Amino acid sequence: MQPWGGVAGKRVLITGATSGIGLAAAVELARRGAQLVMIARSETKANEAVRRIRAAAGDAAVVDTLLADLASQSSIREVAAKALAQYPTIQVLINNAGAVYGVRRLSPDRIELTWAVNHLAPFLLTTLLLDRLKTSAPARIVTTSSAAHQGARIPFDDLNAERSWSGSGFRRYGETKLANILFTAELARRLEGTGVTANSFHPGFVASNFNRENGPLMRIGMALSRPFARSAQKGAETLVWLVDSEAAGDISGGYFFDMRPVTPAPAAVDREAALRLWNVSAAQVS
Repeated sequence: MQPWGGVAGKRVLITGATSGIGLAAAVELARRGAQLVMIARSETKANEAVRRIRAAAGDAAVVDTLLADLASQSSIREVAAKALAQYPTIQVLINNAGAVYGVRRLSPDRIELTWAVNHLAPFLLTTLLLDRLKTSAPARIVTTSSAAHQGARIPFDDLNAERSWSGSGFRRYGETKLANILFTAELARRLEGTGVTANSFHPGFVASNFNRENGPLMRIGMALSRPFARSAQKGAETLVWLVDSEAAGDISGGYFFDMRPVTPAPAAVDREAALRLWNVSAAQVS
């Protein structure tokens, strides 16, 4: 594989970059010369994020925005088509957007919302952009997972969580974070020899706006835990490293924490489960 040479001058698409570790990563990548494309749901939040990125990284920072609702498969298809039309090369795709919901909800496609946003959205967006990433190689795909995958299992007999939903929604969140790692492993296998790598990472427990819209108990819980959390900048370090560093290009299919590969839970290294998940996910977005 030819040398990476850092992120400077490379086209980087990122989801979930209007706040938290996504915004912190976007700021740092812009400082390093990346040509950013933020995929965001809210135009107001996207514009504010662009303002903050340019304030931190300089007015010369290249930051474009595309609007999409990642809960909607039709919206994902539309934004992928726009990206393909606008950008002849895409060297980096960062699947960072994620959410946890305090009550079970359905997406516009009648899919449980956590699954739709956290797993199917990156699956669909990645597969739609994959040929462009291959022709732009060397290229990198990075997906934000979490240690919340520990203890989780993919409910293949209840993918819509009609029977398995419980309480606060954190169990479901853990299932989607496990799905992120399994998806990454199968994607990396399929990308062997293409010059495109795929990795996932755990940012650590980060003090951010995550989970602030799930009622007073969730907000209180997050407020109480903030003193024990790491900063968004610290949480973004591994993401930036996976995108920018030469060394990160030597591994594909890895799961990282604090800029080093770590072994995820046994359920996350189940190759049969990874292939099964890929197949059922393809069916869900077909």
